[in-house]
Amino acid sequence: MGFYDLSKSERTQLADTIYKEISEAVSNSQLNGIRHYFSDEDTYIRKTAYLSIGKLYKITEKTQTEILEILDILLKSDNPKVRQTTINAAGEIGMQNFEVVRHFFDVGLFDDHHSVRNAVIGSLKKMGAKNPVPTLKWAKGYLEHPEKEIRREICHGIELRGRTHPQDVLPLLKKLQHDETSRVRNTLIHVLGQIAYKKGCLETVVGTLKSWDNIELVKLALDEIVDVHHRYKNFAFLSQQQAITYINQNFN
Repeated sequence: MGFYDLSKSERTQLADTIYKEISEAVSNSQLNGIRHYFSDEDTYIRKTAYLSIGKLYKITEKTQTEILEILDILLKSDNPKVRQTTINAAGEIGMQNFEVVRHFFDVGLFDDHHSVRNAVIGSLKKMGAKNPVPTLKWAKGYLEHPEKEIRREICHGIELRGRTHPQDVLPLLKKLQHDETSRVRNTLIHVLGQIAYKKGCLETVVGTLKSWDNIELVKLALDEIVDVHHRYKNFAFLSQQQAITYINQNFN
């Protein structure tokens, strides 16, 4: 039975049990007690496990070193689910202290399994939102990496910070404006659309795009921004027509 097959009270009880057992496993350096949950087939069981690690790290300072040592071991697991959950756990810690977990992302970014790399993207999103300065500094170092998929993943990963603070990520995105790889270019256009529909964000994005010199890409990005204002019309600050009017008035 999956996590969300349970009633709300049963889910709460299970989450409490997972937290308690992981806490005991950390205290006793019992990797199997953690690996058991990190390898579970149910995504939400694994999520509950890595959230438990993040909570333990935050509230139990005396076990922080033990937690990091355990995660270092689990990152070497043959099971991609364990490695994926380990990266997600590192992301929870990275929202508080990025430097102690940055090596997890240096490794995970090049993992053979897509789920582990996706965990890097997801962690980069939440760390960028909560702890942006060191996270974005780390991301910047990979934006010109020779491997196209690395550049694409980093571009995607900094999106969430851009939704509320586009000015923080636009200088990084600008480095990709002449990328010749279609997957990177398409991701860049997607991210520019995603960071332009909240209150005050369209003005910042459009104002910045005026200084970019890849006119063809800028046109595609503006089209995406207009389209996003329709697709996300229930969440966008401006209507699609208002976005079109603003762009026409402020962009030649």
